[in-house]
Amino acid sequence: MTNANLAALAASGVSIWLDDLNRDLIDSGTLDEYTKDLAIVGVTTNPAIFKAAIADGDAYSGAVSEAVSSADGAQGDELVDHVVRELTTEDVRRACDVLRPIYDNSRGVDGRVSLEVDPRLAHDTEATVAQALELAASVDRPNVMIKIPATLEGLPAISRVLAEGVDVNVTLIFSPDRYRKVAQAYISGLAAAHANGHDISAIHSVASVFVSRLDTEVDSRLSEDSELRGLAGLAGARLCHAEFQDITRTADWKELASAGAQPQRLLWASTGVKNPDYPDTMYVTGLVTHGTVNTLPMDTITAFAEHGEVTGDTVRGFEEESRSVFARLADEGIDLEEVFALLETQGVDKFIKAWNDLYDAVRAQV
Repeated sequence: MTNANLAALAASGVSIWLDDLNRDLIDSGTLDEYTKDLAIVGVTTNPAIFKAAIADGDAYSGAVSEAVSSADGAQGDELVDHVVRELTTEDVRRACDVLRPIYDNSRGVDGRVSLEVDPRLAHDTEATVAQALELAASVDRPNVMIKIPATLEGLPAISRVLAEGVDVNVTLIFSPDRYRKVAQAYISGLAAAHANGHDISAIHSVASVFVSRLDTEVDSRLSEDSELRGLAGLAGARLCHAEFQDITRTADWKELASAGAQPQRLLWASTGVKNPDYPDTMYVTGLVTHGTVNTLPMDTITAFAEHGEVTGDTVRGFEEESRSVFARLADEGIDLEEVFALLETQGVDKFIKAWNDLYDAVRAQV
């Protein structure tokens, strides 16, 4: 039976996705059990998750050998790249198969599994487009989403990949302004897809807004007794949702919606609490509104299952309060634009480091 607290969260219109994936989770049937017991209807991955899965334990030793044997004599970095791609796309493909019934029953809204392009391509539009299309074809499942970072170079890549009918999870969004640009890229991509003859009612996308990292950085710049500590993350996410509401009222969006387009849902990411002084479910309880996704690490899912509460809509109607938080932070000398830029740079760098660590771990096994 589904946990009551998580069932209540799902009933509020929040899709619960698991921010984790490894082969044992699939092989043991645990992922399938999570869909029934924990109301999980999607999975997100990133380079750090794959690094932790593949570098630790023996679950992939046989798979590494198989991938090497299928490499057609490749050597060195080419061989390592082949093995990494074989392992990651196979995990995502199999997770897609586990979640396929959810995908079918939700008409493509949920049952999704995300796979990220190489983060080293975050500032290369052409290479991002090429690899995104290659990954979608390699996984070859309708419920895969390809993750593309919301860098300035990533924005045109998002539009071009969507124009080919490929579903996109836009990652590493830290500010309302960048989210608006992401939403505009989505609208542009849908318009191009429509012109290309694609059924745009079948194209789906999410925009992943990172929450806790904003608090971590802003808090580090505030005094220990500041009343603003722990407020920036929720305020930023709520302001992104206010932008979402504005965008759905534009003529461009209404025209696409009349042709069957689906809204690009906001996905709350980085929702594990990093400060032990804060409630461990604050980025769940504080971001409840229908038509959104929250991708959660297992520790946070467990915490919410044990003592989480749904207290109503905690996003809509908070725009004025959230703008006040940002204004007060500015009054305290916090340069939010500088913070947003720093967080994007750090986010890309962290994923590149995890990707390089993953390659090193695989290199040691081939």
